[in-house]
Amino acid sequence: MKHNPHIILLLVSLLAAHASEAQEIVVPQHDTAMLSSVVSSVSRHQSMKHASLSVCVYNITQSVPVYDYDSYRSLTPASVNKIFPIAVGFDQLTSKFRFKTSLLYSGDVDREGVLHGNVYIVGGGDPMLGSYRYRQTQPDSLFAAWLKVIKGMGIRAIDGRICYDASIFDNQPLCDSWQWGDVGNYYGSGAYGLNYHENMYFTYFNPGKKLGYPATVAGTKPKNVGVRNQNEVITGGENSGDQVTVFGDPYTMLRSFRGSVPLGKNNFAVRASLPNPPDVCARMFSVYLRNNGINVSHNVSEVFGRQDSCKVMLEYESENFYVVAQYANLTSNNIYVESIFKYLGYKRYGKGSFANGSRAVGDFFRIHNLESSGVKIVDGCGLSRRNMVTTDFICRFLAELARMPIYNDFSKSMAKAGENGTVRNLLPGLPSNVTVRIKSGTMEGVKAYAGYVTTRSGDLLCFSVISNGHTCNSTEATRMLEKILYQVAKL
Repeated sequence: MKHNPHIILLLVSLLAAHASEAQEIVVPQHDTAMLSSVVSSVSRHQSMKHASLSVCVYNITQSVPVYDYDSYRSLTPASVNKIFPIAVGFDQLTSKFRFKTSLLYSGDVDREGVLHGNVYIVGGGDPMLGSYRYRQTQPDSLFAAWLKVIKGMGIRAIDGRICYDASIFDNQPLCDSWQWGDVGNYYGSGAYGLNYHENMYFTYFNPGKKLGYPATVAGTKPKNVGVRNQNEVITGGENSGDQVTVFGDPYTMLRSFRGSVPLGKNNFAVRASLPNPPDVCARMFSVYLRNNGINVSHNVSEVFGRQDSCKVMLEYESENFYVVAQYANLTSNNIYVESIFKYLGYKRYGKGSFANGSRAVGDFFRIHNLESSGVKIVDGCGLSRRNMVTTDFICRFLAELARMPIYNDFSKSMAKAGENGTVRNLLPGLPSNVTVRIKSGTMEGVKAYAGYVTTRSGDLLCFSVISNGHTCNSTEATRMLEKILYQVAKL
């Protein structure tokens, strides 16, 4: 990207203006009086007394900064962090890319239809494999497709094992800076070389008859995943929702459930992380084969690396990258994004890992001359509080994407304000020709937004707003920052 030298000088002057306390800089191409007033009001709110607030708005069409409030401060972005691996994925993998899971076999099939060898499930990092969200990816649909291929080869029994190979990624599904209170929950289950059922399972609870009474486990889905549930859940108030936190490490079979489920809601679903998704996938497939008339002689086994003697049965493909990215953006799905993040590391450095994913994203920054001091990307999804960005960098990143061929697909993969419950408060009073594409992020004490605005005059803006350390609850933080976003959308 070529930079206007006058803009470079302006940005340098903006940087120099930032000392120990927040500075507000306004560039006169836009009327930012109301935006400035709202930012000032939010910054003085009692819950922001010890917090950091940062705002940056840039006009991509005119190549000029619009508004700046402490935009060079490094802050935790929460799920806004997802824009980085998703955008790099569009660039490095393309919208048409599909994750592939290979079904291989070794040995030979005799005249009676017995395979004297093994069947291998070789993971390709597909986050949608066995997902319960789509009919075509659900376990029964997935395994039925695999069974059809096996039967089509004349195989009636397997004198061997179902083996699994997840070695495209390393064996560390969790980032080492994720919090203990996250990693047992479905959103903290991490990414494996062979993902399955979004690496989570459901546990269903029946509440007690009164507030504070113990809740009981009614069942799990999928069944027989091999996890042992330790239940410490009690009954909460009506309509109190899911207040359960799940604790548990990868590869260990114990999950502890603590918290409450609402009174009067039987079969209340709580999602938890699967301890070993690759193993569960292989075991479930082995059971499915036996239930459908194909006996498997031995237990499942993990293998590492493709064996030269193996032959391909099937290359099973995911939906295209655009579908994966759009779902990841719209629902802020951590597993999908971590799979993208690690796959980028695999593609560039030969092994999927957090370190290599971070290197691959950093390479994109360097290739596109995006100066990234104050920026640190350690995971894809944003669960780590070690991720650090500046709103200035986010705007420069989004502006660069807007000049690339991937912009159309990337921007459309982001939520449109007002759809799917996304920042609905932006809509009232905005002209019908104003469009806002947005990614949000939320953690305790963190609220963040970034995206694009097509203004009423037709200009394309990018923006980022981040608050760290506020003491109000998430609902109140959302309300305050949406006031800022509303003024940005009106520019």
